[in-house]
Amino acid sequence: MFEKVLIANRGEIAVRVMRSLREMGIATVAVYSEADRQALHVRMADEAYCVGPAPSAESYLRADVILEVAKKSGAEAIHPGYGFLSENADFARACEAAGITFIGPRPYAIEAMGEKTRARQLMEKAGVPLVPGTKDAVEDVAEAQAIAESMGFPVLIKASAGGGGKGMRRVDEPTEFAQAFEGAKREALSAFGNGAVYVEKYVLQPRHVEIQVLADGQGNVVHLFERDCSVQRRHQKIIEETPCPVLKEETRQRMGQVACEAARAVDYVGAGTVEFLLDAQGDFYFLEMNTRLQVEHPITEMITGMDLVRWQVRIAAGERLDLSQDDITRRGAAVECRIYAEDPENNFMPSPGPLHVLKTPSGPGVREDGGVYEGGEVTVHYDPMIAKLITWGEDRQHAIERMRRALKEYVVGGIATNIAFHREVLDHPDFVSGDYSTDFVPRWLKERQKPVPKFELDAELVAVLSAHRREESLQQSAAVGPGGAKGAAGGSSRWKALGRMRALGR
Repeated sequence: MFEKVLIANRGEIAVRVMRSLREMGIATVAVYSEADRQALHVRMADEAYCVGPAPSAESYLRADVILEVAKKSGAEAIHPGYGFLSENADFARACEAAGITFIGPRPYAIEAMGEKTRARQLMEKAGVPLVPGTKDAVEDVAEAQAIAESMGFPVLIKASAGGGGKGMRRVDEPTEFAQAFEGAKREALSAFGNGAVYVEKYVLQPRHVEIQVLADGQGNVVHLFERDCSVQRRHQKIIEETPCPVLKEETRQRMGQVACEAARAVDYVGAGTVEFLLDAQGDFYFLEMNTRLQVEHPITEMITGMDLVRWQVRIAAGERLDLSQDDITRRGAAVECRIYAEDPENNFMPSPGPLHVLKTPSGPGVREDGGVYEGGEVTVHYDPMIAKLITWGEDRQHAIERMRRALKEYVVGGIATNIAFHREVLDHPDFVSGDYSTDFVPRWLKERQKPVPKFELDAELVAVLSAHRREESLQQSAAVGPGGAKGAAGGSSRWKALGRMRALGR
C-alpha cells in the first residue's frame, strides 16, 4: 500500500479524497494555486505546494509542475479527483513514465471512452445498445444535415471529445441545423481543442441513468447499481438520487450487466461510470463512460456502505477486487443536492465572496461533503460548487424528507446559494412523484414565479422600528449632562442611554 499520495485537485473532492486516505493511514500532499492559498484542502493536507497563479491552465492543469511536486514530496501515487487532469490520458501516461501510480484507469481506456465516436464503435462491437447516430465525426454540414433528416428531427449535434453539455446543440427543425452545427463545432474547439462533432437521434423525454462500476487489474468487474441524474439545468446535474424511481428490476439487472460488459471492452481498471438514456418505454441506450470518480458517487456509497475512494486506492495498489456481484447489496435510498455559490434569482449567476456565516446540517442520515469553511472565500476562478449535501433514508420518501430537513438547517451568509432553489425542486409535484425527465427543470423554469421571501414586510417594519429607536437613544444621550445627571431636556441617565444603545447594536 502507498505511504503518501498527492491529490491533483481542489475543493470538496480534494477534501473528500484526503479523508479516505487519512483513514487508511496514508499521508496526503495538496497542490494549490495562489488564489487557493487559504483553501480548506490546503489546511487539511500533511503537505501543500503552490503550483502557479489562479488560472487553472497555469496551475491545476500544469501536469509537469504537479509531477515535479510528486517527486519532490515523495508521493508514490496521484489521485486526480474529477475534472482537471482526471481524464487526461497524456497525464496518466506521464505518471507511469515517472514511476508514479495514477489512481485511475489505464491511458488506453481514457482515450477510448473519451473520444465519443470511438466509444460508440467499441460499444456497438461489445453489443451495448446505442442511440441511433453516426459512427464517425461528420465534417461537412450538408452531409450532416442529410443524415439528420434521414433520422428525423429532433436530433443532437454533439462534440466527439466533449462532455458537460459543451459543444452540444438540440435541433428541432431543418432550418436550424446549419447554424447549430457550426456553433457546436466552434464551442467544441474552444472547450476541448477538438472541433469534431457527430449527429445523434434525440430521445424525447429521456431520463439520465448511470451505472457505477468497479474493476481490478485481474479482469474482475462488478457494478454498484444505478443513479438517476435527470434533474439538470443546461446539461449540468443538480440533484441525483438512487435508486431510480421508475426503473424496473429486470431493466436494472440488464443495465448493470451491460455496464460491466462496457468496462471489460476497454480493460477498465478502477471506478468508472457508464451513462445511459432511459426512454419512456423503458428502453436504454449507451450515452458515454466517465473514466473517473463522479461528483455524485456519495449516494452510491450511502446505499452500499462501500468507500469508492478507498477501493480506487486499493485497486491502484494492485489489490484484487475480492467481491462478487452477489456480495454487493443495497439498502434504502439516497439523494444528493449540489450546493452552488450562485444566485437562482439572477439567472444563476456565480456569487463569489467571503463566507461570513457557514452552518452545515447534521443528524441521522445526513452527510455534507464540503470544500469551504466559515471565514473563507469563494473565488471567481473556479466552478461555483462549494459542497454536496447527501441524505439517506429507509426509502425514497424518507431520504427526501431528510433532505428537506437538512436544507432548512443549512445556513450560508455572505454569498448567494441555490439552497432555497433545491427546496423548491424537492417540493415540486413532478419530483415528488418521481415522474420527471431531463427537461423537467428547463420546462419548470419557464413557468416558475419568483418566490416572495417570507416575512419580508415584517422584516421591513422591524428595520424601521430599530432605526427609530436608535435615533431616540442618540437624542437621549445628547441630553445627558456632565457626571451622568439629566440634561436640560430631561433625558435619562447616561448609563441607561449607553445600555440601550448597546442592546440595539450600536
